[in-house]
Amino acid sequence: MIYLDNAATSLHRPACVVQAVTEALNGLGNCGRCAHSASLAAGRTIHEARSRIDRLFHGYGPAQVAFTVNSTAALNLALSSLLAGGGHAITTALEHNSVLRPLYRSGAELTILPADANGQLLLDGLEAAFRPDTKLVVCTHASNVTGDLVDIAHIGAVCAAHGVPFVMDASQTAGCFAIDMQAAHIDVLCFTGHKSLLGPQGTGGLCVSPKLRLAPLCVGGSGVHSFDREHPSQMPTALEAGTLNGHGIAGLAAALEWLEETGLNTIRRREQALADRFYRGVKDLPGVKCYGDFSVKERSPIVALNLGDWDSALVSDELAQRFGILTRPGAHCAPLIHKAMGTVEQGAVRFSFGYFNTEEEVDTAIRAVETLCMEDA
Repeated sequence: MIYLDNAATSLHRPACVVQAVTEALNGLGNCGRCAHSASLAAGRTIHEARSRIDRLFHGYGPAQVAFTVNSTAALNLALSSLLAGGGHAITTALEHNSVLRPLYRSGAELTILPADANGQLLLDGLEAAFRPDTKLVVCTHASNVTGDLVDIAHIGAVCAAHGVPFVMDASQTAGCFAIDMQAAHIDVLCFTGHKSLLGPQGTGGLCVSPKLRLAPLCVGGSGVHSFDREHPSQMPTALEAGTLNGHGIAGLAAALEWLEETGLNTIRRREQALADRFYRGVKDLPGVKCYGDFSVKERSPIVALNLGDWDSALVSDELAQRFGILTRPGAHCAPLIHKAMGTVEQGAVRFSFGYFNTEEEVDTAIRAVETLCMEDA
């Protein structure tokens, strides 16, 4: 099996992650609920994870890191709070449904910055999109379809100039690209643990500027102020009702330590080299159309393509059944970019590469696409 679906979830993880989860399952209690050793161990593990996340994103302190089950939950929390009562929001055609659907549900008026037929974001209209009632700008750091990066420094600077919060979805870049929240004026960064952060599924969260006070999606047990009718307002407890996924967060903490030791530059260079090797091997094959801007060096390690007029699901199934290559076909939960690219009916086959993939696997994938192209000729 050759796993090339890392943009959906990482499959191969450092051994230390598995070890940390196993040890946590056998040793951690409930964080913040007791003073016995198992509870204190959970508290130390979770605090370590907060600290590592804060360092990774150059955030606003470990206490401003709140854990959720994934980036979808984090985005729902941030958007529902900031758009309470409606108003106006700015977003882009690159967004995943974890951004779009909360926006639609909020009832806010939306300005959606467009993408061109190759899936590249057009930012020319950003400045003019702001209105007196604009409550936030939200966008992804990189398209989960094309891998193209978004100029978050530019967007953050414009938001800061207008005094409007900037919410960023780091699902595709956290763990392989350096992100500095303060330098880029990011007020809320939402992340998931199971992709390039190499942690377990069921982990994620958000880093929040102390300038903002977000309302929680749910309230309940917190371990403190139990006789108060209102949920505690102090971060991070304010956004973390109930028992945290301590076992998963232990794995995430181990993954974060491995990322620090290995180095984001090392990880990014390897993943980009693998993606570039694949792109160069398939881009000129007859019938192959690749999406996104490959003229830039810095991009998420994704290559999305179509083969002639084949349905993307059929191509992906052929790759899996005949060659043991696992990819992601379809719309990738990002409908607006497919509308822009004209691939609503066909979808696209996404090859996404991770640190633990090999050059040999990439070459096998190239040969498999070439074989399908020859059969289609």
